[in-house]
Amino acid sequence: MAQKPPRVVAELGRPETLEETTARKAEQSRKYRANKTINNLWLSLIVCVAVVIVIVLLVPRNDTSQLQTIDYRSVATSAQAALPVPVAVPDLPTGWTSNAAEIRRGNDGVAYWYIGLVTPATTFVALAQGVDANDSWLSDQVHDTAASSTILVDGIQWTVYDNRSTSQDVGNAEYALTTTAGRSTYVLYGTASDTDVELVAAALTTNIAAQSTAGPAPSTGAGS
Repeated sequence: MAQKPPRVVAELGRPETLEETTARKAEQSRKYRANKTINNLWLSLIVCVAVVIVIVLLVPRNDTSQLQTIDYRSVATSAQAALPVPVAVPDLPTGWTSNAAEIRRGNDGVAYWYIGLVTPATTFVALAQGVDANDSWLSDQVHDTAASSTILVDGIQWTVYDNRSTSQDVGNAEYALTTTAGRSTYVLYGTASDTDVELVAAALTTNIAAQSTAGPAPSTGAGS
């Protein structure tokens, strides 16, 4: 039987040489392996995504807040032993929680009682009660902003710092109230509404009145 003549390759207009045939088959094999690798990668990716979806759907999730809740009333008992003034323990409605309660130290060594409060709407109000506080400490608490007005809450005058329309970086001090009684300077600030901040101010009325019973600030002058 006669041997078939070599196949003419259209692109070449002539039969392939042995070297060209070998190169063509090698290239076809390379493309096949490359396509197979890409297909395997896509398949692996699809499997991984499917596994993640199954895990997300099947693993139980805790939908409660991950913020730690602090019993500031209990912490206040210990704080009272360390401060020479009655510490503020606001009595707030159900739904309010606390995520921090501790004694802190600010500018010039000013010690202050701090409570971080979370409203039922999950906005924030901080209470800072400084002992023998100075102007520098107060300025730090309100982020160096200027007072805008005053209000009366239960007959007590509070200075208002309304920073919600400023372009200045004021941190959490979007709205703040301050007042002083005896040796205590109170600062309320946060992202909560006026109503919620003023609710905390009203809850401090009894404590503010009690500051008159605190002892005088220690003398820093020389003895006579």
